[in-house]
This record gives sequence, C-alpha cells and structure tokens, in this order.
Amino acid sequence: MSQTALQKNAAARRFWSIVAATVLAVLAYSTVAAPEFLSAPDLKQKYLGPSEVAPFGTDNLGVPLVEYALQGASVVSGPALVAGLMVMFLAMLAGLSRCAGLGWTDTALQAFTEMVGALPRLVVILVVALVIPREFRSLYPIGVTWAILAAPGAMDEAAATAERLGGARFVEALRAHGFSAWRIYVVHIVSMNLRSVIVRQGAEVAMQVVFLEIALSYLAESRHEPSFTHADSMKSWAALLYHGYTALVAGIPMYHALALGFGLVAMVALMAQAVRFSARPR
Repeated sequence: MSQTALQKNAAARRFWSIVAATVLAVLAYSTVAAPEFLSAPDLKQKYLGPSEVAPFGTDNLGVPLVEYALQGASVVSGPALVAGLMVMFLAMLAGLSRCAGLGWTDTALQAFTEMVGALPRLVVILVVALVIPREFRSLYPIGVTWAILAAPGAMDEAAATAERLGGARFVEALRAHGFSAWRIYVVHIVSMNLRSVIVRQGAEVAMQVVFLEIALSYLAESRHEPSFTHADSMKSWAALLYHGYTALVAGIPMYHALALGFGLVAMVALMAQAVRFSARPR
C-alpha cells in the first residue's frame, strides 16, 4: 500500500474515531443528565413542536420530549456497553486460545459455541424477560443474555482469523525471534490482527441490545403493560416511536416525536458503524 493510501486510511480512522467518541460522549452525558421522573403534565403546552419548545417539543401531556430522550439513553447505555464488552472479551479469548495451542481450552470454547449457538435467541430473551420480577426489571439481565447468545458468532470469527494468521505456528515463529509473551499476544495478535473483528462484533452486539430494548418496550407500550426493561417511572425511546405511530394513524400532531425516535435510532447505528470503521486494519 502506498504512503498516500496509508495516510488516507489513517485519516479515515481518526475521523470515525472522533464520530464514535462524540456519540458516546452524548450518550454518557444523557445518562448522567436523565431525570428520575418526567416533568408534571402541563396541558397548555401539549403537542408543541421543536420551534415552540426547544429542542424537541412536547408530548400529548405537555411533557418535553427531551426528557424521553435522556431517560431512554440512561436505560440502554449501561447494558449495551456491558453486552458489547462481554462479547469482545469472549471473542478475544477464543482467538487467543486458538493461537496459544491449548487443546482443552479450544475444545471447551467450541463446545460452548455449539451449545449456545443452537439456542433460539428470541425465545430465550422472552423467557428471561418474563422470569424477572416486575420490581427488579432491568435491561441488564436481558443484555447479558443477548451477549452470551451472540458470542458464538464472534468467537468463531475471531478463532478463524487467528487460524488464518497461523495459530500456534505464528506464536512459535515470534518466540523464535525473541518476542515476549506480551508483545506476541497483546500487540501482534490482539491489537494488530484481532482488533477489527473484536471491536466490530462488540459494537454490533451493543447496537442490537439497544434495538432489542426498543422492540420489547414498544411491545409493552402498545399493550399498555409494564416494561420488561426499566422501571415504570422511566421512558424508553420506544415511547417516542409509539407516539409517532399514533400520530400517523390518528392524525395527532406529534410527528416530531417520530422524527426524534428515528433520529436516536440512527444515532446508535451511526455510532456502531463509526466504531467499526475506526478499528479497521491499518
């Protein structure tokens, strides 16, 4: 690859790293700034658009939609991050195990991926959501469960990448050249070869957890039942989409809620892609 191409590649990674960091910072701030309860209804302020009540307008009770956005971010941010990190760790473990040449660990991890990979994901998620007592309902158990169910795909890809690298033969060759274990496993294997796979899989699973929460909360919202993923005092981003759907069907002037809901979904998708592009191989 030419020097110019390398510079363009590095510039693209820096750009996407800035985009990912910006979105993560927005989500972190939203989580910290989220109110514990929504504002009291004010019917004089209902159905106002963003130009009347900045930045996102109000709902059918006069509650600012920005509070929905902040509370929704606090619902999904922590569980999505935990799920993504879990998948990244398991994928890294599978890749390192294939390179280390430890037969028993590789066999155990393969058995884990085959057993978990055979489970129907959505059925397991619904069982977990229904088993959790209402007073303890949270997205964390659902997010962790989804991470475990999604891990086999990430682990298989990481192991296949390590196998193409040469597996144990690659490690032996570097040891013969005098490289330390840290430089072999952390620098050459994880950072230089497995990083793009690990980071992409973690980002995708984190995004999937957010979308899963929206789907479960939308189901509960449409049936006017308690949420599976958060306390009754909190609002999910699904509430914005439900308000927007109601606007489309009944002609209620809340199209700004639909736009905000889609905007937040797009922001999460953008963050996942930005993280993926920022971790592309050099």
